[in-house]
Amino acid sequence: MNPARDDRTSDISRRRFVSKGVVAASGAAAWLAGAPYVRAKTSPVVLRVRGTHVTLQEAIRLRAQEELGFAIEFYPGGSAEVLHKASTEPESFDLYEQWSDSIRVLWQANAIQPIETGRIERWGEVNGLTKTGRLTPEAPLGKGDAPFRIINVQEDGTLGSKRTGKLSFLPYVHNTDSIGYNAAVIPRGLPYETESWGWLLDDSYRGKVALVNAPTIGIFDAALAAEAKGLMSFKDIGAMTRGEVDQLFKILVEYKERGHFRGVWSSVPQSVDFMASGQVSVQSMFSPGVSTLNGMGIPCVYAAPKEGYRAWHGVMCLSRTTEGPVKEAAYRFMNWWLSGWPGAFIARQGYYISNPERSREHLSDAEWDYWYAGQPARGQLLGTDGKVTVVEGEVRRGGSYDKRFSNVAVWNTVMDVYEYSLQRWYEFMVS
Repeated sequence: MNPARDDRTSDISRRRFVSKGVVAASGAAAWLAGAPYVRAKTSPVVLRVRGTHVTLQEAIRLRAQEELGFAIEFYPGGSAEVLHKASTEPESFDLYEQWSDSIRVLWQANAIQPIETGRIERWGEVNGLTKTGRLTPEAPLGKGDAPFRIINVQEDGTLGSKRTGKLSFLPYVHNTDSIGYNAAVIPRGLPYETESWGWLLDDSYRGKVALVNAPTIGIFDAALAAEAKGLMSFKDIGAMTRGEVDQLFKILVEYKERGHFRGVWSSVPQSVDFMASGQVSVQSMFSPGVSTLNGMGIPCVYAAPKEGYRAWHGVMCLSRTTEGPVKEAAYRFMNWWLSGWPGAFIARQGYYISNPERSREHLSDAEWDYWYAGQPARGQLLGTDGKVTVVEGEVRRGGSYDKRFSNVAVWNTVMDVYEYSLQRWYEFMVS
């Protein structure tokens, strides 16, 4: 272990940095409290998993618990809430599930320990997205923290692209994010041609727009929208300068003062309620929210923006305090996630898994062709809740797995101006 990682003074500094930044973000709204699910069986080992509602679902917990034979507790919550808890109290969890933009925060806080690739049974099956940054040779890498840039723990204790056999996170679920819009209100656009991030700042939808209240995500949605509308440009949208951040938030505050935004959402259920209730017509969205709305009969379209997607990669991290039998259980849970069934389950809400061929045998041909191959649905397809979310003949917005990840504009990122951007985000929230 690098001596710098054991430097208590540096550790305290890192914790102050993380606490100050994440508290500012979590103070922007009242987060939904996440309580652990009740234990279903008695076990000498209890694995505590902290993360968001996106993957910490009861069906997953029950299946894993049954197949692995030990007790598992899920602690879901809002993005900023769970990141603050994990980065300041690593003893409060054994495994952490969130998105790649949390990695730099957790690593600088000394909250997580390296994961050994030798203990990941199907590491050889994991595709190139986190190993090389691309699924196809011609695909662009995307701006910002592309996962391959931050997954490997370097010999000097930093994170980088050189493979060392030690990972900062297990790569598992991932997706491309964009905006969702109600096609009963806004006419359907053309994927990659007319659909645009700029719709978030279109005056036609004033008062019917919402953003995700996660500063390291929402700032990029807003930045892509501002650039698409021609309101400003960025030298590198994945590494904004303080001046660019100031200019962006000046624009956002002006829009807010004109009543443009209906609000912000802090969880997928809240985003669903926003659109289901008619409060918003277009907003930042995650795939499970789109799937849920379609299951409710609301024609929510997940846009394929002509400017490119904001992409994210799920990260599963090992707390630095996890040791002994619980650590063994944690590795078994991580390996279970790459065993096939979990990837198939999560595909039905529009997410991909890092070793998709393993999950293919758990999907019908029609499901695989729709979710991964970008082909028209051959019949109705069900979501994770058992409701019809895809109708016959429908084609997944944005096309195939390879095509979607060949159109990434920027990855969720913790920029060098992270702490300053959090301050500006909070000011925007309370303005």
